[in-house]
Amino acid sequence: MIRVSLPGNLQTLAGTGRMVDVEVSGVPTQRSLLDALEAMYPALLGTIRDASTKKRRPLLRFYACEEDFSDASPDDPLPAAVVAGTEPYIILGAIAGG
Repeated sequence: MIRVSLPGNLQTLAGTGRMVDVEVSGVPTQRSLLDALEAMYPALLGTIRDASTKKRRPLLRFYACEEDFSDASPDDPLPAAVVAGTEPYIILGAIAGG
């Protein structure tokens, strides 16, 4: 199980708490993880990634093992610590302002 940390607005949409456990079949990648997350919580479909292009929404960032994975290939394997469940995969809402 991969632990995923959701920002407040996505917690509200999903009707869940901050941390959710997601089971990923096959090689755990950002794409397979987000596919599984959206399958578990259909209300998140289109909020994390564009529903048709599957590109990350501009004001969301992805972190794993204290590294920014936001611009990494969605098909790169996730770090072993995230796959083992010892480190969370973090979806963070960016803060914009002037």
